[in-house]
Amino acid sequence: MSNNPMHADLLIHAGWVLPIAPSRQALVGHSVAVTGGAISAILPREQAQDIAAGETLDLPHHALMPGLVNCHGHAAMSLLRGFADDLPLMPWLHDHIWPAEAAHVSEQFVSDGATLAMAEMVRSGTTTFGDMYFFPDAVAAAANRAGMRCQLSFPILDFPSAWGRDADEYISKGLALRDDYKHNDRVHLVFGPHSPYTLSEANLAKVSTLAAELDVPVHIHLHETRGEVLQAIEQTGERPLVTLNRLGLLGPRTQCVHMTDLTDDDIKLLALSGAQVIHCPQSNMKLASGIAPITALASAGVNVALGTDGAASNNDLNLFGEMQAAALLAKVSTGDATALSADDVLHMATLGGATALGMESVTGSLELGKQADMIAVDMSGPETQPLYHLASQLVYSCNGSQVTHSWVSGKPLMLSRQLQTIPWDSVQSRVATWQQRIQSQGDTP
Repeated sequence: MSNNPMHADLLIHAGWVLPIAPSRQALVGHSVAVTGGAISAILPREQAQDIAAGETLDLPHHALMPGLVNCHGHAAMSLLRGFADDLPLMPWLHDHIWPAEAAHVSEQFVSDGATLAMAEMVRSGTTTFGDMYFFPDAVAAAANRAGMRCQLSFPILDFPSAWGRDADEYISKGLALRDDYKHNDRVHLVFGPHSPYTLSEANLAKVSTLAAELDVPVHIHLHETRGEVLQAIEQTGERPLVTLNRLGLLGPRTQCVHMTDLTDDDIKLLALSGAQVIHCPQSNMKLASGIAPITALASAGVNVALGTDGAASNNDLNLFGEMQAAALLAKVSTGDATALSADDVLHMATLGGATALGMESVTGSLELGKQADMIAVDMSGPETQPLYHLASQLVYSCNGSQVTHSWVSGKPLMLSRQLQTIPWDSVQSRVATWQQRIQSQGDTP
């Protein structure tokens, strides 16, 4: 594959190139050329000798692949990592997380927490992330500095927070921020109604109308637990998914996060609507929220992506761990060892994620013309040898520490494990200050 370039800004000779699309097959001994931030050629190494490149990188023991896409998280909550563990969802939220947020969340808290999260994500292979949290303006600025690609879901709730008073103010602030970043090709703002249980039907309907008028995606926590679904049935007489569909909130640009409690009719409705599902296996396991029926969703034709959720409920933002968890959980929950293969889960973490966020024309695979969002994974270590099947080693043997290089639009975020855009020493210092502040106020359980 080549636009037959004679010149390139960057030329990488890799041991393997894993494009994800149009083929999931690894290309051995291939090179990738990058020009103007986009992929301009993928071709056998011997054919790449004619390309004059501004920079050439030889990575004979590495797999070059698309950067991972973490579709759901709460980046700033990395400052609450390990703060309240081993609790079910509602007591975790009501008794610990929400009180801590009320006491500490500010624009600076969000900026520092999000930067910490981005450092972790870059070091474990993520180049694009989805986020839902207060002060999305602070996350947008931090992502812009770090050079990451992101979708920011501005939160919408019925109740006040440090960022807003009510749903109308959340929406107003979010849309203003969307206008501020409308010409930014890496930072995208979308509607983030938190969940059906934190937003009235009238406000959900308002989001539905605005999202349709502006053609903007909607990102929402949905069917996270069976208790949530049963409570909705008791209060409204219908399942939350049915409510969203009735309000016109369910469609191809709707990103449904968690989805652990689904009936056959729910799955048919998701498939019919074209809605996206974002699977957060480790967070759902840790909070005992349930197991999303991923194989049934995929069989029905629903696009499934991966997310880590926040570090306060995971406790990491490492998509390599999430891929392994998703594959193993699918097998044990169905009793089928063939369920969700390594190739399937790699697709979920790359092109499936890009598709869920509406970015599949830009990122998620190594194809001509797409942005050069790439990672290089060192396969020479003892934990990945011998190498019979690249996808299997990436999913079942790698833990993220094998990622050595990372680029977004051809610009380096990490080279030889060294962060290029995030000043780690100063970030680490600010994180330590937050830890001391939170502990000193007696909030730690």
